[in-house]
Amino acid sequence: MAETKTSLEVIAATVEDAIERGAAQLGLPREALDVQVLDEGSRGVFGLTSRQARVRLVVRGAAPRPAAPAAPRPAAPAAPPAAEPDSEDDLEALSTARVIVESLLERMEVDAAVDAIWGEASDDRDQRPLLINIRGGDLSLLIGRKGETLSALQYITRLIVGKETQRSITVVIDVQGYRARREQQLRQLAKRMATQAVERGRTMVLEPMPANERRIIHLELRDHPSVTTESTGEADQRKVTIIPRSE
Repeated sequence: MAETKTSLEVIAATVEDAIERGAAQLGLPREALDVQVLDEGSRGVFGLTSRQARVRLVVRGAAPRPAAPAAPRPAAPAAPPAAEPDSEDDLEALSTARVIVESLLERMEVDAAVDAIWGEASDDRDQRPLLINIRGGDLSLLIGRKGETLSALQYITRLIVGKETQRSITVVIDVQGYRARREQQLRQLAKRMATQAVERGRTMVLEPMPANERRIIHLELRDHPSVTTESTGEADQRKVTIIPRSE
């Protein structure tokens, strides 16, 4: 019977890193291992890693210990059906986005943790967004004045993710829940200004906002029975106007 050898799969930023990490885990010198490169990984634009390397390390001449006979177990209760997993492309997009943001933060000398998940589409016409949340200590530097730095980080990340995955992906980055708090404030503002527009019988003009914030106002009031909305102005001076409907 052929001898079965002990092996270990390792994922790291580069092939060399994976080999060194695996050798350390096994407590063996590199010379005692056969290396199979399963995925060399890839480097993205601006030198950012988009996919990590994966190797299999096989210990030369090592045979596994015979397994002890397993004790009989009582039948386990039936597990609930698992949720349908994301596709391989979706999982790769999550990994790509997370690594890109981590690399950008490293270059900005910002110490923070990065989470990436797929969100839910707002309706049948929209694609579901890729949500990235950045957690850490004082991250006000990443938000900037009126969220300008955060918007720039989100824009750069979306461009790189799209380039690396060859897909059009909506990327939304939040820092310590800033966007969620800001969205709640904007929704409350929209309702309050709509009420004033109806009571006063005249158009209400809001302060200039970036496109993503104007969209929140429009969405909040799109089904309002008494007002309509539109954006006016040019460039960074575009603002939302709330207009009473004619009787």
